[in-house]
Amino acid sequence: MELDRLDRDIIGALVEDARATYAEIGQRVGLSASAVKRRVDRLRETGAITGFTARVEPAALGWTTEAYVELYCAGKTSPSEIGVAIGRHPEVVSACTITGEADALLHIRATDVRHVERVIERIAAEPFVVRTKSSIVLSRLIEAPLVTSRSEPFIAPHNESTFLA
Repeated sequence: MELDRLDRDIIGALVEDARATYAEIGQRVGLSASAVKRRVDRLRETGAITGFTARVEPAALGWTTEAYVELYCAGKTSPSEIGVAIGRHPEVVSACTITGEADALLHIRATDVRHVERVIERIAAEPFVVRTKSSIVLSRLIEAPLVTSRSEPFIAPHNESTFLA
């Protein structure tokens, strides 16, 4: 789907504040509230907007430790088989197939290092897993928000506000 400047501006306003009213967004992008609503409805129908959600600091919910785990699988394990099995582990917040030696990369959130260890042990027990290699996150340096500029679609600039202390 091709997004025009107004669509990108509306999406940018919603990324910044998903609770903004159509009137507030309209003031920002130069449209009436009803025109913004029509565009948002169309963006939802076409799948450009998949939902509205709250961003929550994981540590506030007790998820104070995170790790990335490389997954090495036996033979020709399919991505769907990996996805189904890994999906049973609620601590895995994302999983991707990747290039390189590993077959997949998992992002895990846990309450502490011991919890990470238990999660990795459970994942390693999956029948197709040959081995894992993990790295625990010490600190986040950059957490870039989604942006919708025309020149660099969906890539956030790295400015002082994206660097975390």
